[in-house]
Amino acid sequence: MKQCQLTIPAVTYAGPGSIEKITEIIKREQTSSILIFTDKGVRSAGLTKGIEEICAAVKTTVIDDLSSEPSYQDVERVIAEVCVAHVDLIIGVGGGSVMDAAKLASIVLGADYGVRDLLKDPMIAKKYIKSLMIPTTCGTGSEATCNSIVAIPEQQSKQGIVNTCMIPDYVILDADMIKHLPPKIIASTGVDALAHVVECFTSKKATILSDTYAKEGAVKIFRNIRQAYADADNMEAKTEMLIGAYYGGIAITGSGTTAVHALSYPLGGKYHIPHGVSNAILFAHVMEFNKDACTDRLALLCDAVYPEKHEEVANIKADYIIEEIKDIVKKVHIPTNLEELGVKKEDMDFLVRAGSQQKRLLVNNCKDLSLENIRYLYNKLF
Repeated sequence: MKQCQLTIPAVTYAGPGSIEKITEIIKREQTSSILIFTDKGVRSAGLTKGIEEICAAVKTTVIDDLSSEPSYQDVERVIAEVCVAHVDLIIGVGGGSVMDAAKLASIVLGADYGVRDLLKDPMIAKKYIKSLMIPTTCGTGSEATCNSIVAIPEQQSKQGIVNTCMIPDYVILDADMIKHLPPKIIASTGVDALAHVVECFTSKKATILSDTYAKEGAVKIFRNIRQAYADADNMEAKTEMLIGAYYGGIAITGSGTTAVHALSYPLGGKYHIPHGVSNAILFAHVMEFNKDACTDRLALLCDAVYPEKHEEVANIKADYIIEEIKDIVKKVHIPTNLEELGVKKEDMDFLVRAGSQQKRLLVNNCKDLSLENIRYLYNKLF
């Protein structure tokens, strides 16, 4: 066994009503000033009400004007607008973009560098403020990762800032926060989480530690995403999705995603296709392309998720996992053709060029991708 490391949030609370643990966190950290990151949709849905009431015991500032899929300039602007002399605790309440911005604030507020500097060299980062993440979707896994993804408008793409100092100090997985999550959001974030666990399990950087979380996350997500999408009252399925997404986030920190995420970034950066949707469109095609290099890994995943298939040969089990991915994307009604989302085939050269530049993730892929391979995969989406 090769040496490996896995860094995870120090304290994680889970279960309905666990946001009440904020009181304990405030006391433990001797907090006198809190900065809450959220967005207007989450706040108007009342999801931050209980949190704000708990935090009212100390000085609290709320930032809710984050844009969806923000650029690094958006994050810099929001952080620059923080008009508080001192912050003891940063709380992110929302989806991946909100939590990513909150994590960046925890390493930028008080620093002599900015987000732009971190794009050039993320290793200069240092944690200045303790952080607590509370996801309101069941898919991004940002509450557990050392990553923050921002759009780069001038490149019409996205880039990840990665440093373990961004791993949150606290996480609260409260199923009440996703009780009324719209099916459309369950679909896009849920398939994103599924991509996390499958990509991490088939990544070149997979380890025995990341495998543990990727495999268990896969079991939870494969078995529950269709039910969570179809039945708004199925809180058991939603809770399993919430935990599975968290496991996927941990797997990312230990292993890393691959070509699905790499090729999805230009789709989000230029066309503003939601991150989970762009991953869903690419997911099965990339796995089919990779299959001959990761048949045994996909078969192991099949054994974990569908033990009834244990007697089948590895090739059949790998195909079964890929077919299940296709079926899930179909059942949750995510479009699978880029033209439906406003992408033109004339932009193929841009997509290939921009996709090929995502080397941080492409190096994790179990097969090397040439420019021709990347073009082939994008062509499959039209």
